This record gives sequence, structure tokens and C-alpha cells, in this order.
Amino acid sequence: MPIKSRAVVIPRRNTIELRTVQVLEPQAGDVLLRTAFTSISAGTERMLLDGRMPHPALLFPVVPGYETVGQVVKVGAKAPQELLGQWVYVGGARCFRGVNPAWGGQSEYISAEADRVVPLGSIDPATGVVLALAATALHGLNVAQIRKTDRVLVLGQGIVGQLAARLARIQGAQHVAVADRVGVRLAVAEADQVIDITRESLDEALGEANINVIIEATGSMPALVGALPLLANHGRVLLLGYYDHINIPYAPVFMREAQILVAREWQFGADGDLPRVRDMIASGDLHVSGLLTHRVPLDRIQAAYRLALEDPSCLKVVVEWPQDEATSEV
Repeated sequence: MPIKSRAVVIPRRNTIELRTVQVLEPQAGDVLLRTAFTSISAGTERMLLDGRMPHPALLFPVVPGYETVGQVVKVGAKAPQELLGQWVYVGGARCFRGVNPAWGGQSEYISAEADRVVPLGSIDPATGVVLALAATALHGLNVAQIRKTDRVLVLGQGIVGQLAARLARIQGAQHVAVADRVGVRLAVAEADQVIDITRESLDEALGEANINVIIEATGSMPALVGALPLLANHGRVLLLGYYDHINIPYAPVFMREAQILVAREWQFGADGDLPRVRDMIASGDLHVSGLLTHRVPLDRIQAAYRLALEDPSCLKVVVEWPQDEATSEV
């Protein structure tokens, strides 16, 4: 019998509602978790709200979100029984009846395959909402194959750019520079060089230094185009934003024999990117506490979306789901 669950639903363009939806019962290899914290990925969810997400399966009405943390409240007969009661992260699910998932994470209850949930271990549960984008950044850097001789420039210090810069330093890049136009983002950046492009240009700040890797994390093609002349011969350009189209001049990349690299979200599995960034956070190698800038209760979900999509000071908003009483018995 389906489980009644509160969920964030986008029924049509530019509309966000709280609705009761039906979640399918977990199968033998599944777990059921009750959500405590979610977040909003500004790049992908902005395109989803605008009706521009280039995927034929993402049809309204949809349950958005892929940054969910909760406690496992039921375990299927063939799933690891030790998961019961654990705090876990899950990157969305396709467990709904009558509504599409895109990606299905903003729901009070989520039924998902046991091998898709990531136990959080010793890290603070709310911090778990960072795992998705940290894993995305890590996967991108692995695609770019950061080397110890690399000089790296990260364009944009939103949440993905912040994480990419920190991970590039962890991977041993020789020099990491970051650039943004928002002072509050630059104030929490961790890099060898922090560039406020409202005060100085990239050319002025970086001088003659050739950049081996440009990490584009703004989602803006014009931002990337302006930085291409800084690229060294045989340099790499990693696209970590989300774009309607890739549109750059050919000459700068042709003259440098550059590589344009695109990374999918993250590598799944027990030794994949999600457990790896979890362990980096747990060990203190990857600092993320200052990146959770806002907390908003579920009943103010429209305000949470405005923060995430419109306020440049918002790096990561944590949506807090009520824990006092559940919509249904499970």
C-alpha cells in the first residue's frame, strides 16, 4: 500500500507547492527513509522551474531535489538490516505514484535501493546535504586529472566552485586561484589567490601566469570566454556548471590545443565519489561547515527557493523537515 508523504512539487513552470503524494512501499532490496534535511541545487532546479531542463522524462508535475538526508525507518528483507535507524544520504529516487521525480529528493518519505544510500557515519546529518555537489566537484576534478604542477583557476565561488577549489588544493595543485564578483562568497573562499573581478580583471590579477586548468563553475559561457586567453598550451577546461548550450570561440582553444572536459554527476558505488567526500569531511580534510549559509523550515519552502535562486550570499540552504509527527504510519 502506498505511503502518504508530504513533498515539494513543481506542477508547472515557476510554481512551487507542498503537496501530499504517494510513495511506493520499499521492495525486498530497498530501504525507506524519513527525511530530515534537504537542499536546493540552484543551477539544475532553476532550469527545471523555467521548463528548460533538456530531458524528455522531466515532465510536470515533478518532485525535485537530489540532496536528501534522513533516517532509515524500514529495511527490506534482502537489504542490510544494520541500516535501520542510521542517518543516510540519498540522491533522489523514483518511488512515486502519480508524479514524476526530478529527481525525487524533496519528499518526507523516500523508498530507494539500499545500495544507493550512503551512511553518514560521524558527520553531522545536516552537513550531508553537501555530499551531492562535493561528489560532483570531485568527479569533475578526477576527469580533469589535476596534477601537482597545475595552476588552477576556478571561475565562480558558488557552492560548486567553493568545493572544487578546496578539492583541487587537497589533490595537490601547485596554485589555486578563484574568481567571483560577490564579496561574501570570496570571504569564505579557500584558495592561494582570491580575485574580486569587480576590483581587478583576471589579466591584472594573474599577469603572465599560464593556467593549466580552468574550472568553469558559474554556468556562464561569457565568463569562460573571457578567461580562455589565460589558458596554457595543452590546458584543460572543465565545465562544472549547467548550460543550455556550449558556445565558445574556437580560436583560443585551437591555438592552445586545449581539452574541453565535461563530467557527469558522480561515480556511484561503495568506493565511489559520495563515500570519498563523506570521509574527507569526517577526517577534516574537506571543510564545509561555513558553506551551509541558511536554514529554512519546510513550511517556508518558497522562501528557501528564493534564497537559493536569487540571493548571491546563499551558498547552501538547508531545508529542515518537521520531525515531531509524520504524515503516515510506516
